[in-house]
Amino acid sequence: MPVVNTHPDSALTRSFGESLLRYRRAAGLSQADLAHTSGMSVRALRELERGRAAAAQERSAELLATALGLTGGERESFIMLAREGRRRSTRSRQRTMLYSLPSTPRLVGRRPELDRLFELAVLGGGVVIVGAPGVGKTTLAVSATNHLADRFPDGCIALDLRGIDDQPIAPAEALERMLTALEVPPSRVPAEVSERSSLFKALTRERKMLVVLDNVLDEKQVAPLLPASDTAFTIVTSRRVLPDLDTAATMPLDVLTAADAIELLSAVVGESAVQRELEAAHEVVELCGRLPLAVRIAANRLATSRQRSIDDLARQLGNERRRLDSLAAGDLSLRAVFEVSLRRLTPEAQALFRRLALIPGAHFGPDLAAVAAGVQEDEVEPALHELVAASLLTTTSAPPRHQFHDLIRLFAREHLLADEPEAHRLLLYDDLCAHVLTKGAVAGRLFFPDSKGVEDDSPFRSQAEAAEWLEREATNWRAVQRSAAETGRFREVFDFTWAVNRYSLGREMQYGWDEIFGIGLAAARELGDRTAEVDMLTQLGSALTWSRSDFDGAVNILREALTLSEEIGYHRGTTVVNASLGMALMRVGCLDEAVAYNQRAYEMSAGYEFFDVRFWMTLALSTIFEAQGQFEKALALHRPLRTETEHSFGNTNVETARLVTMLVTTRSGACLAGLSRWEEAAKSFHEARKLAFVREAGYGGEAELALLEGAAWRMAGEHEHARTCLLLARDLLDGPVWQEDRTRVEAELALLEN
Repeated sequence: MPVVNTHPDSALTRSFGESLLRYRRAAGLSQADLAHTSGMSVRALRELERGRAAAAQERSAELLATALGLTGGERESFIMLAREGRRRSTRSRQRTMLYSLPSTPRLVGRRPELDRLFELAVLGGGVVIVGAPGVGKTTLAVSATNHLADRFPDGCIALDLRGIDDQPIAPAEALERMLTALEVPPSRVPAEVSERSSLFKALTRERKMLVVLDNVLDEKQVAPLLPASDTAFTIVTSRRVLPDLDTAATMPLDVLTAADAIELLSAVVGESAVQRELEAAHEVVELCGRLPLAVRIAANRLATSRQRSIDDLARQLGNERRRLDSLAAGDLSLRAVFEVSLRRLTPEAQALFRRLALIPGAHFGPDLAAVAAGVQEDEVEPALHELVAASLLTTTSAPPRHQFHDLIRLFAREHLLADEPEAHRLLLYDDLCAHVLTKGAVAGRLFFPDSKGVEDDSPFRSQAEAAEWLEREATNWRAVQRSAAETGRFREVFDFTWAVNRYSLGREMQYGWDEIFGIGLAAARELGDRTAEVDMLTQLGSALTWSRSDFDGAVNILREALTLSEEIGYHRGTTVVNASLGMALMRVGCLDEAVAYNQRAYEMSAGYEFFDVRFWMTLALSTIFEAQGQFEKALALHRPLRTETEHSFGNTNVETARLVTMLVTTRSGACLAGLSRWEEAAKSFHEARKLAFVREAGYGGEAELALLEGAAWRMAGEHEHARTCLLLARDLLDGPVWQEDRTRVEAELALLEN
């Protein structure tokens, strides 16, 4: 139905008058010149240009078009504006309506997204809702349309452009439908796309209307369909990012929150059924990746199969190889939805898509993508961009890190197995493992105390860059280490594991080092390398002490390491394991025995390099003295340690020097606190905090040191300093895993108030 405005200053009358004025000025004609050429009066032209008169009669409009030199689409649009202006000035106002969107289920959740759409609608212009297949773009757009329609008095045009179909709607066809909705007679619809687009933009220039273009293929399809009005609002949905639509904001649509996913499941299955098996329901929505379509399919399966419990479905979905089979119900199939997007990719992007399933970690960069694809990094970039544009990959950070949705990863893995020859698939994965383990070993060795610089052929420009790589690629190197061990690559696995042992110092709480060194131990045993076995047993025992607080387990492992090292005459190994065993025994309260082992390690370390062995053996002994309450005795060891550390900076790398300085300063602070020298203790903790490696609590953590410093300042009577440090510690200890440490902070803060 048409929009009609009987006011002489209506949108369409103004559009005709503005067009007339614009074309006259462009032709360089005065009103008198145009009046003479067209046969109209100057007064009539003036009234038309000012929007004070209805649009010209069709014959007059044709004469004006001729006088202005208009041809083709411009002439057709000009005459059509005149015709529409005249017709609408004689009828009551109505709303334009054209709906051809698919029916959608009730929207669940998405309150922030709806609020954002309402805000943008006030501003006008447009928005592109973009996201992965099945994330609910159309459902959101339809719901927003229903809520927003009353805000647009000139009506709504909504079209499904079928961008994912084999034959998307062409711009010419879409424009024909839209112009017809605006009551342009079929005989007056221009033949060319550009002319249809110009006419549509002219007819909507002053309208306050809502335009919804769903399921858009690309910019080329949608650009001709966008209204020119500042008062119109356009909602576009697409699986593809449309960066060239400069006039539109972009709204990336993510998966549902856990609460909304449960609500969606409840909406189909029933709230009582979900509440009876709430734990299983949470498992189901997580296995669906909280993707709305997947959750809805799972819910439909439950609703149409009364005998199946939610727990049964959770177990079924837990089988990764069959999960996509399980996410099909009736005419809904998640695999089919993904397949549509895959078919639209270039062959290069399709090959990359399936090969990226070889990457085991949570996310990856272009370098690892290139290795998985078996091409150079510059060759992989276009295909990566294509996958991101198609919403089959998401970009998580800068520099770019890409990741799959879990269900899309499973889909990619299916195509990897089905479409990639096994021999080539295994070759690619071998290259991936070799790349990760070799590069990881190079990075790890930069943290060895005798590593003072970076070789010219190193893939890293600095130790800091190596640390960044190890942190960034942690999910990949951990997974590769596991799988490489399972496939018998024991030498590479051990070399990598030994290389990262120094990197672990100060980062004990960041990774599962007990598992990492356990895999290294198994590799050493498979190699029959007993020296390597001692080293890995020692690292594993230390990890159980510092990372897991499994002190009994650590003592048992370290006794085994000591027996083996003495049996094979491995002097360095015996030295180090004595100290590690002493530290574990200290944790179980066996202080006298601990002193004996650490004293022995201290004496045996005399011939070794300072940063490699001697520093650690000395620090371990001083820590045992500290645990016994012999603070002066411990401080007597700290002073020469600190002096030699400062004098030996040139013999090691920055991180090792920083780490050992932090550790000896921290332990000195603890001893000073034990002697009630609170101000000195606080200053030591403050100095150590500035050298902290990580923010969280634990060995080398800024939060722990801030807590210790705050407690010391409180005891020194410096309450403002104390409060500053304690509040910092509380801020750093965010999340349930740090609840115990946060309780300690709260207790210290409470003491400040007394």
